Amino acid sequence: MVRKAIFQLEQADQLDAVSDRLQGIVQRVAKPKKLRDLLHGTWLGHPLHPVLVQAPVGAFMSAAVLDALPGQRRAATTLIAFGTAAAAPAIAAGWVDWSSLSRDQRRVGLVHASANAVALLLYGGSLAARFSGRHGLGKVLAYAGLSLAGGGAYLGGHLSYEQGAGMNQAAVELMQLPEDWAEVGEVSSLPEGKPTVRTIGDVRVLLYRLGDEVSAMIEHCGHQGGPLGEGDVEGSGADACVVCPWHGSTFRLVDGAVMHGPAAGDQPTLRTRVRDGVLSVATP
Repeated sequence: MVRKAIFQLEQADQLDAVSDRLQGIVQRVAKPKKLRDLLHGTWLGHPLHPVLVQAPVGAFMSAAVLDALPGQRRAATTLIAFGTAAAAPAIAAGWVDWSSLSRDQRRVGLVHASANAVALLLYGGSLAARFSGRHGLGKVLAYAGLSLAGGGAYLGGHLSYEQGAGMNQAAVELMQLPEDWAEVGEVSSLPEGKPTVRTIGDVRVLLYRLGDEVSAMIEHCGHQGGPLGEGDVEGSGADACVVCPWHGSTFRLVDGAVMHGPAAGDQPTLRTRVRDGVLSVATP
């Protein structure tokens, strides 16, 4: 029953008009690259949103326990106030991540965000009731908020683990490569200072040659699987970076380090070896 409802939500294209408009708003508000990188978690090497949600979730869960115990009104109220305030940065990071997802992912994400927004309003109402001395009503509203937030968390889990949002899409391709060295071809056939794509089995690999040194990374972008081989190159030499043509994630070619999001982690790289002018690659 639940799985069927989630599947229908993924296909609910009637949400796209609202989703597309909100996406445009979020991308305009978070236009500066430094702000986007901060909220995506590029500096952290891991998406920031799931880290930030621990604060409000922990506070709300703890408040629920204290509300069930005698003499803990003040402590529970303090935790709810903290959790409500701590939700703000988590919301900001979540919206920025959401704005760079595919349409079916954004549909689920939109309902996820809506459930959490209503839950936050219920917690705000709980605070107001507690401050006015209506602690019974405050508890009811808080438990209602926790229940709705639990539903939102379920959708967030589906978005991450079933739809792959926030996961490194390129990591799984490493498992498809042979563990032993695989020959790619003559180093001399690779252009100098310009990335090129070669295929090993079913895996596309992006190669970058500087003199006798060659670096290799998975060609499909870790963010959403975009073709890095079709992306623009910024800079030159050891500082050259490839920009994903889909969402703009930027990776340094010599080592796969992420320079700009929405990707939060580095692009998976391979070991390289040159013998008698022949390039071989292997898994890390």
